[in-house]
Amino acid sequence: MLSFVLCDDNQSILDRLSKILDSIFLENNIYAEIVFTANKPEELLNYIKSNNVDVLFLDIDLKSNISGIDLATKIREFNKDVYIIFTSAHLEYILIAYKCKTFDFIPKPISKERVEETILRLMDDINSDGNTTSFIRIDSKNTIINQDSINFIKKDGMKLVFYTDTRIYEAYNSFNKISNELPKNFVRCHKSYIANVNKISNINSNNNLIIFNTKNNYNEIKCNIGPKYKNNLMEVLKNGNFSDNLGRFNNGE
Repeated sequence: MLSFVLCDDNQSILDRLSKILDSIFLENNIYAEIVFTANKPEELLNYIKSNNVDVLFLDIDLKSNISGIDLATKIREFNKDVYIIFTSAHLEYILIAYKCKTFDFIPKPISKERVEETILRLMDDINSDGNTTSFIRIDSKNTIINQDSINFIKKDGMKLVFYTDTRIYEAYNSFNKISNELPKNFVRCHKSYIANVNKISNINSNNNLIIFNTKNNYNEIKCNIGPKYKNNLMEVLKNGNFSDNLGRFNNGE
């Protein structure tokens, strides 16, 4: 699910934009939600530093000592991938705004038609072959998640279960199919698990467990290592040998 965050010093504008976006998501069958809204720059920064955010609607004139453009510049220091969509009644900011790797600039007053145009174009960008951001479609229902947030994927009958930093997703899919969509940092570690090696914090060799650097409700997130896959996993972790680490085991699924 795509996570949207909104920031505007005017609460009525935030409420209106939230309703517009919810309507667009519903009418276009887009699997997305508004996870946070903020009136103050400090609130926004604190949230984005601690949470995965895919799309940010950001007002430029925040009636604060920091502008939306200043805020976007700070955010880009630690989040290079978030889609930033500026909103403003001041069209003179357009050229400056695009220096922040901006996806779009929506003039105020905001209309549903203009926002919908931007959202549909954003979805096309996410789904395009040339997309450089790390999103992945996990089923046929436009369920899209950020692959960098995935700790591991578990096979459960006809379904795959995706354990991410913030929640668990279930989708009817297969390891063979999803493997073609995954980058090389995903490694088959068990007949029922694929692990994201970038999220691994520790390996418990005695108990054949992978421990990830994300905690869910203060509990460690773990998955198993299968004997057949252990040597390949350790080779990847030790030498960075990512060559065909998923495909070589798929026939034995």
